[in-house]
Amino acid sequence: MATLVVATTADPASINPAKALLAMPGWLPGPTLDGGIRSFKNGDSLRLLEQDKLIIEENDLDLRWEAATGETVAELFFLSRHAAVSSRPALTIHPIGVPHLKEGDVLPQGGRPGWAAPPCPRIGAWLVLLKKLAESHNLVPEFEITLEATHHGPITTKPTMFIEIGSTEEYWGREDAARVIAQLVWEGLGRGANAAVGVWSSTTEKKVLLGLGGGHYVPRHMDIIQKEGVWVGHLISGYSLPMEDPGQTKSIITAESIGGTWKQAIKVAFDATKAAYPGGEILAHLDQKSFKSWQKNAIIDFLGKQSIKIGRPVDFC
Repeated sequence: MATLVVATTADPASINPAKALLAMPGWLPGPTLDGGIRSFKNGDSLRLLEQDKLIIEENDLDLRWEAATGETVAELFFLSRHAAVSSRPALTIHPIGVPHLKEGDVLPQGGRPGWAAPPCPRIGAWLVLLKKLAESHNLVPEFEITLEATHHGPITTKPTMFIEIGSTEEYWGREDAARVIAQLVWEGLGRGANAAVGVWSSTTEKKVLLGLGGGHYVPRHMDIIQKEGVWVGHLISGYSLPMEDPGQTKSIITAESIGGTWKQAIKVAFDATKAAYPGGEILAHLDQKSFKSWQKNAIIDFLGKQSIKIGRPVDFC
């Protein structure tokens, strides 16, 4: 089973961590994929793909790797830059997908309407490890260590996460941040002195958080994740739950009475999360304060009709 780490020369926040990772021992040249994508291999499972196009433009790298090499891809990590209006330096991790979009919608950053990749089960554990490594390299408190909500492409079918350096050109090229990201991948996969972290096993009963609502950095979901070390599914922010306001209607609010693609987004995110965590119990955690009462009522009604359980903070302890 191969782990693919994907980087692009078009982005310093991507290629610099890749170079730092390739400086670790044991790398050998690998095959070249169609489109001139170069590869490097380390041991029997770790693979690094280096390309020249933007990452979000390269769909189906998992399937293309399998077709070219015969190796089954277990997971993908994309190294990328993060941009934010705040310009605050940050190291971020997030799942990918655009489950709220419908056919005909503009795809600003790749993907496919109504699609989400399975979230990589390592997300929660690697967030904790990333914070530890950033602190040890004196990047904290200068850099914020955070999760982001699910967003953008490229299309993949395997468990996936983006690992990013933000938030402006000044920080995208930071060598110390690049080394921390490289160390995260190396240690997180158990290539260092300690065992790998974030390895999912379906042999024991475990709960997985499916985050619904909140802003782009999902602070209330992340609070539970950091405090309890829970498994992380998709994190669907409020802007990815488009709901049509019913206005002043006095009728009872149900899932069917509220239009928009929010139901599609929840169902796609739930199914992708369930696929990533075989045997896991997926619990929807609502950022209650981010919803109006009619929104919350509609979502709760829909979750019940889909047999999706709702989890309280105490349920993840």
